[in-house]
Amino acid sequence: MDRLTAASVFLETVARGSISAAAKHLEMSRAMATRYVGLMEEWAGSRLLHRTTRRLSLTPAGELLLPVCRQMLELSGEVGTLGAQADDMPRGLVRVTAPSILAEYCLTDALVAFQREHPGVAIDLQIVDSTSNLAAEGIDLALRVTREPDPGVIARRLGTVRSLVCASPSYLAAHGTPQHVRDLAAHHCVTYAHYGRSLWHFRADGEPLSAPVSGNFSTNEAAIVVRAAIGGAGLALLPEFAARQAIAEGRLVRVLASFELEALGLFAIYLSRKRMPAALRALIDFLASHLALGQGEIGPPSRPSKTSPPG
Repeated sequence: MDRLTAASVFLETVARGSISAAAKHLEMSRAMATRYVGLMEEWAGSRLLHRTTRRLSLTPAGELLLPVCRQMLELSGEVGTLGAQADDMPRGLVRVTAPSILAEYCLTDALVAFQREHPGVAIDLQIVDSTSNLAAEGIDLALRVTREPDPGVIARRLGTVRSLVCASPSYLAAHGTPQHVRDLAAHHCVTYAHYGRSLWHFRADGEPLSAPVSGNFSTNEAAIVVRAAIGGAGLALLPEFAARQAIAEGRLVRVLASFELEALGLFAIYLSRKRMPAALRALIDFLASHLALGQGEIGPPSRPSKTSPPG
């Protein structure tokens, strides 16, 4: 059996917490994945994983072998990329993580356009609304919307994400339209677990102004905030790129337009500037030019309005 594949199965098993999850991701049977893990243990001459019905953990030998396996796969990948770097043709697999709302409204279209220009590059897009450990999970590129990236990471700013407050026409008809940020206290606000769950930050006449918010609908997935707002669940703090289409179609209405919301950055996070694969470098450059539009907003141009909302 292929030892490189065995190393890959071992890494995926550790990253995903189970052999079954690794097998599903790698599109192989659980039995085959189990055999590959067994091959790694046979090759190492030691048990690598503690397995119970509830959890999986590394043995001391597994802890030692984990970085070695990563290095093996990196070196094997370089065999395929050295020729690509020599003739400047990006090739190979790039594993990307991004929040759901960015992937749904902007990123997927950009990745497909990138592959049209670079057909030799394969993309593995993982939707993650929380932060990821790039090294532990084998991620090449993480796209994050935040004020500032975590200290110590390597990051490139790709653009600015501007936000606005919206609600459906039906919600505003039933509950009224807020005229000032202090009016938010009297409204249902759809909140997002990873940002602005209890406090929304504005600027008025150049001065910071924060407003406490609450409601009866909260979620840990950003794309759901858009759907809930369109459905009439309450006011929502949305990226401009996610609200643009629904506003153009009349399914959402912008409110509190005279109050400026905190702008966030879109950052590309990666592990190293040294020996960066040509495919990764080309993808980051492509996203920097294709996601930054207009006044720094992120997202594609609005599509023509539909006569009726999708079902």
